[in-house]
Amino acid sequence: MRRFILGVSTLALTVGLTGPVAFAEEDVTLYRVFVGDHEAGKITAFDLGEPDKRWSFETTGQVKLYSVDEGAAIVAVQSNNDVVNFIDSGISLHAHGDHSDIDIEDPKAVEASLTGPRPFHVIDHDGKVVINFDRGGYNEIVDAHELSDGELESTRLPQARAHHGFAAPIGKHWVTTVASDAPVEGDASPKRVGMQTVKEDGTPVGEVATCTGIHGEAFSGAFLAAGCDEGVLTVTAGSDAPTFKMLNYASDLPAGGKTGTLLGAKSMQVFLGNYGAKGLVVVDPADEPHFRYIELPFRRIDFALDPANARFGYVLTEDGSLHQVDVLDGKVAKSEKVTEPYSMDGHWNDPRPRIAMAGDEIVMSDPKAGLVRRIAKDTLQEAGTIKVEGMPYNIAVAGGSGKVHEGEEGHDHSHDGGHAHDKGHDHAHDHGDEKVYKGYFEDSQIKDRPLSDYAGDWQSVYPHLKDGTLDPVWEHKAENGDKTADEWKAYYDTGYKTDVERITIKGDVVTFYRDGQPVEGHYAYDGYEILTYEKGNRGVRFIFKKTEGDDDAPAFIQFSDHRIAPEVTDHYHLYWGDDRAAILEELTNWPTYYPSSLKADEIVHEMIAH
Repeated sequence: MRRFILGVSTLALTVGLTGPVAFAEEDVTLYRVFVGDHEAGKITAFDLGEPDKRWSFETTGQVKLYSVDEGAAIVAVQSNNDVVNFIDSGISLHAHGDHSDIDIEDPKAVEASLTGPRPFHVIDHDGKVVINFDRGGYNEIVDAHELSDGELESTRLPQARAHHGFAAPIGKHWVTTVASDAPVEGDASPKRVGMQTVKEDGTPVGEVATCTGIHGEAFSGAFLAAGCDEGVLTVTAGSDAPTFKMLNYASDLPAGGKTGTLLGAKSMQVFLGNYGAKGLVVVDPADEPHFRYIELPFRRIDFALDPANARFGYVLTEDGSLHQVDVLDGKVAKSEKVTEPYSMDGHWNDPRPRIAMAGDEIVMSDPKAGLVRRIAKDTLQEAGTIKVEGMPYNIAVAGGSGKVHEGEEGHDHSHDGGHAHDKGHDHAHDHGDEKVYKGYFEDSQIKDRPLSDYAGDWQSVYPHLKDGTLDPVWEHKAENGDKTADEWKAYYDTGYKTDVERITIKGDVVTFYRDGQPVEGHYAYDGYEILTYEKGNRGVRFIFKKTEGDDDAPAFIQFSDHRIAPEVTDHYHLYWGDDRAAILEELTNWPTYYPSSLKADEIVHEMIAH
C-alpha cells in the first residue's frame, strides 16, 4: 500500500462594561454589533440583547467594517487613513456534531495593524483574509485563525500595477484583478481589464480573462464571481489552473446596467448583485438562465443576504423602505417603511443607513437619527431601537447560537460520555446511543452517510502532541489506565502521526494541506465497510472515491468517527491511500482531526473531560 502522507498604528479600546462573560444557561443565542461612526474615529460595540453592555474602540478615522472568520474577528478598514485595524469579536462558535458550543468573552483590539496606501477591498475565504491596497499595488494575506488568537501574521501578494482591485484564493491557486497602463477616462487611475491566475508571489500564470471594469466579488459554493461591463465573470478551481467563464448579461436586462457589488449565498449556490440604480440581479453561476432581474421602486441604498436562509435577501431603498427579496422566485416578497427617506443624490459616502443580518433580525444604522434599528426579518416590523452616540454608519455583526456549559467562562469546554476507537484508544463525548458509540450495534442500524457529515475546516492534533500541548491528556489517562503517561504518548504518537496538518471539506472537494500547500480531489460516496476488532466490538468505515483532482490526492479516503448513520461529526479519524482493501487493514495509524476553530487548550479539554 502506498501511504499518502501530506501526511504601526494601534486601535485603542475603551470599555463600558468589563469582566468575563458567564452564563448559567445551557443554550445561548448572542449577536454582537459593531458600528463605525461616519465622522468620528470610533467603533461602538454592544450585545444586541443587552445593548447597555458596550465597548468603544478609537480609530484614526472613518471605518468600513467586515465580519470575518465566521464572526470571530472584525476588520476595520480606514481607506482615507491608510490603516487596517482588527478586533477579536469575543465570540467564537465550535461545531460538535449534534450541537455547537459558543465561547463568549469581551471583544478586544488586536494590538498590531496593517498600514499602506489606501486599503479597500476585503475578501474572507478559506481561512484567509485578503486586503487590497489600491495605491500600493499589492494585497496583504492575513491568517484568519491567528486573528482570533490576538495575533497578526501576513504575507504580501504583489500586483503588476496599483489599482482598485482584489486578489483571492481559488483552491491551491490565486487570482488577482489586472489593470492596464491606460487610465480610466476622466480619472487618473488605471483601467481595470480582467483577472489572471498568479502564484502567491504575484508571478502571472496564464492569460488574462477579460472583465472590463472588474469590480465587486463574492464566493458561493464552488464559484468566485466578479462584476464586469460585459457580464459576470465566474472562476472555479481546477487541478492545473482555475477555470474562467464569462456569463454575458442577458438581452432582456435593462440597457446600460452592470453589476459591481455581489453577495454570495452560503447554503445554496447563487449570488445576489446590484444592477443599475434601481435593480438587483439573481445570478445562477451554473445553470441557465444565469440572470433574473428584480426591479425596485426606488434607488437602492444597501442590501444583504440572510446567511441562515439564503432564499431571502433584504434591500433598503431611498424612500426608507426595507424589502424582502425572494431569491428563488426572483421578486420582492414584502416591503415595509423602516426609516425616513435618504436620497441617493450626492456623494457615495454621504451618511446613509447600512444593514446587516443578526439571526432573526436585521440591524440597520440610521445616521441622522443616531440609532441602530432592530427589524424582525419575517415581518419587517421594528423590534426596537438602540441609541448610539454620534452618527452610526457602517455596521458588522458577529455571533450565533450554541451551548455554554454551566459554570463555564471563556474557553472552557466540558463533555462526558465514552469513546472507543478501532483498536481501543479512547476519547469521550456524549454521542447518543452509547452502545453504538462503543462499537456494539446491529447491521440494520447502519445507514449510508454523505460527505457533508464531515464538511468543514479541520486541524490535525498531531502537532499538538509533538509540541507537548497534549501532555496533560496522557497524564490524566495514566491516572486511571494501565500505561504510564510516556507510554500513552508513544501509543498516540503512532496513532496520530501525519504531516497533513489541515483538511478542508466543501461540497465534494477535499483539500489536504502539507506545509501549507494544498492538494485536492473531488470525491463520491463508495459505500461502507464493517470491521470487527480483537475485543469483539466493531467499527464502520465510510468510504469515498476520487472522481477527479490532483494526481497526489489519494484515490480513496475512509472516515471513522464512531457513528453509523447520518450525523454531522465533531471530529474524525481518516485513512487514505490508493488501495481500497489495503487501507481497511490499517489499524495502528489513525490521523485525527478536530475543527480548526478549536484552540489547542480546547482540544485538551475535549480529550480530558471523559
